[in-house]
Amino acid sequence: MALDRTELADFLRRCRARLEPADVGLTAGSRRRTPGLRREEVAQLTGASVDHYTRLEQSRGSRPSRQMLSALARALRLSEDERDHLFHLAGEEPPRDRHGPTQHVRPGLLMVLDRLHDAPAQVFSDRGEILAQNAMAVALVGEKRPGHNVVRSWFTEPAARTLFPPEDHETHSRVHVAQLRAVSAARPDDARLGALVGELRAASAEFEALWAEHRVALRRAEHKRFLHPVVGLLDLECEVLLSAACGQRLVIHTARPGSEAHERLRLLRVVGVQEFGQRVG
Repeated sequence: MALDRTELADFLRRCRARLEPADVGLTAGSRRRTPGLRREEVAQLTGASVDHYTRLEQSRGSRPSRQMLSALARALRLSEDERDHLFHLAGEEPPRDRHGPTQHVRPGLLMVLDRLHDAPAQVFSDRGEILAQNAMAVALVGEKRPGHNVVRSWFTEPAARTLFPPEDHETHSRVHVAQLRAVSAARPDDARLGALVGELRAASAEFEALWAEHRVALRRAEHKRFLHPVVGLLDLECEVLLSAACGQRLVIHTARPGSEAHERLRLLRVVGVQEFGQRVG
């Protein structure tokens, strides 16, 4: 498939122009002479350099990688049809997940995420992969690359557990396994899910023991505590909004107004990610 630089550049410019900073969770600032996002804002959202993105809009530069195309689709809040169009213009076959729901987060779900300025929120696949985070979630748990699997890291990376009080670890383990059990039964032909389960059964004796118990439960609302290295213990309510059509869930952490946890969340919003240094990966 051929790269159509001219059409790709035009499509990117038009998609950028239809978005405002508030649509993607950014502050507008001052002196905006034209509508839409700036090039540097799109570059920031994708993790690319401004020069690299500018070259794409100017019909110059090399063919964008598939990773870059996926990042652009998220940053520009593209629908699945628009994402596929973007891949075709870049001379690439669009991603096809034949074994389970798509990992492409729908624009409407992303816009809800962007508007949650004072509550940590993340979009997960039902396999446990982080698909999107807002700024407060990054401040709470650290920045994760799209596709980072929290179930895999929980059972294979000891550092992942430092964010939670030790007395809560057993509960988290049971919840992770019960969720994965339920999803596996619902989608026995999901090759990626089957590979994940097989990997964890071989890598973790704890996972294997819990898997053998055959507990089943989909994650919904729950109570969760975090040990944050800057603001301390956060005792939060966890609300889960399910999107059954695409196998995704929006997880939002909140605190009762006036509570100590609420004040610490406010502090976390001020602190942001700049005080963190090295965080759990």
